[in-house]
Amino acid sequence: MKDPFVLEFLDLKDEYSESDMEESLIKHLTDFMLELGDDFTFLGRQRRLRIDDTWFRIDLIFFHRRLRCLLIVDLKVGKFSYADAGQMHLYLNYAREHWMKPGENPPIGLILCAERGAAEAHYALDNLPNKVLAAEFQTVLPNEKLIAEELERSRRKLEERATF
Repeated sequence: MKDPFVLEFLDLKDEYSESDMEESLIKHLTDFMLELGDDFTFLGRQRRLRIDDTWFRIDLIFFHRRLRCLLIVDLKVGKFSYADAGQMHLYLNYAREHWMKPGENPPIGLILCAERGAAEAHYALDNLPNKVLAAEFQTVLPNEKLIAEELERSRRKLEERATF
């Protein structure tokens, strides 16, 4: 999976909700699927599931043809939290039991968030029985000056490593 996903086509304002983001992703579904990568098919949005007496809604569901598995996407406009991992784990266990078809591989979860926090994501997602990924999204591309500075910084680091 990509990290970060560049979603500049969404045309979102400075402040937006998860439902605003989802609505814009649906309006620009072709662009989003191109950003996801090859072989994805869109299955639905706001898929409802009931566990005990509680209703849940899964933001987006895709199927990956080559991997032969569901991809469950949870949108978070804020920072990744370990609680997001638990929520996704619940969704994947349910999908495995109720939505998987014979011959399919277990579903994969993608938590698409504004900020990932690498250490928290590592400890929350590592060694789970379900495959859960957390990736950041950007709604605007960085300006050319920032890109050039980052390339220069990376070049210097590579040169420093080469001298050791």
